[in-house]
Amino acid sequence: MTDSLLGALPLLDSSAPVPIDRPFLLAEAVRAGTSPYRVRMLEQHGLIRRVVKSVYVAAQVPDDLATRARALHLVVPREAVVTDWTACWFWTGVLKSGDHRATPPLSIFHTLPHRRLRNDLCASGARALRPSDIVTTGGLRVTTPVRTAWDLGRLAHRDNAIGALDALLRHGTFSRDELLEGVARFKGMRGVVQLRALAPLADPRSESPGESTLRLRWLDIPSIPPPTPQISIVVDGVEVYRIDLGVEELQYGCEYDGADYHPLDDPHDLERRADLLHRFGWDVDAARRENVYGARRDIEQILHVGIRRSRRNRALRPSYER
Repeated sequence: MTDSLLGALPLLDSSAPVPIDRPFLLAEAVRAGTSPYRVRMLEQHGLIRRVVKSVYVAAQVPDDLATRARALHLVVPREAVVTDWTACWFWTGVLKSGDHRATPPLSIFHTLPHRRLRNDLCASGARALRPSDIVTTGGLRVTTPVRTAWDLGRLAHRDNAIGALDALLRHGTFSRDELLEGVARFKGMRGVVQLRALAPLADPRSESPGESTLRLRWLDIPSIPPPTPQISIVVDGVEVYRIDLGVEELQYGCEYDGADYHPLDDPHDLERRADLLHRFGWDVDAARRENVYGARRDIEQILHVGIRRSRRNRALRPSYER
């Protein structure tokens, strides 16, 4: 089939020039007679997706633990351990904010000293890991979810670390108490001060890295009420809306609108927030990446203004509407 007709395919079938039921290396596809250009065209049309660098999978293959294990097994040396963001992605499917649009390098470490992987696939080095810090699954050695949380809570940028802590806690294999109890183990190590500060703030209710960072920004402002994640709006016992973050007493909320799922001025989002305001009395602001991240962010101002507006509107509302 010509490249111009690739877009007409719903999904690849058994006649495809690449495997359709498992991850495969670019080199494997080339050996089988498929050019790198052809692989790029398949990816461009969404018929395959890149799992990690040089590893692809057909679009219909589910993004689950088994698929991630098989993909990593193709590029991770047997003596290495998958750590940090790659381990977080392995357990939860979550990467740091923005990395879902790219193919981040693998985070792979040796347990032995003076060993370092040197290739363009990975961010590597050596690290002291206890046997209890590592689990083997699908022939792959990976740091446990809680060890991954401790490492990213220490070593990742603060804005991204909170998203990792939330996602790994949401994974459900360890409790907040276990997360907190392990912090003392890293006394004197790099980043432990950040870990001590962030671990108590971890919340499994957060549903995206952007939402986690928005909550962190909110909690950084002591002069306004702290937010509650995932506030449910229920009618006759049925949830009709959920608000990312809000203050129930003020009926004020703020939500993170990622560009991939929330185009600017999306009619559905505008209609939803208008209904929340007029039918339920909830005043909900939208925050986008440029509001939350970077030196020119203005989320603090948005939250201050929104809280003041909601206090004023709450006071002016007729008593029968309260």
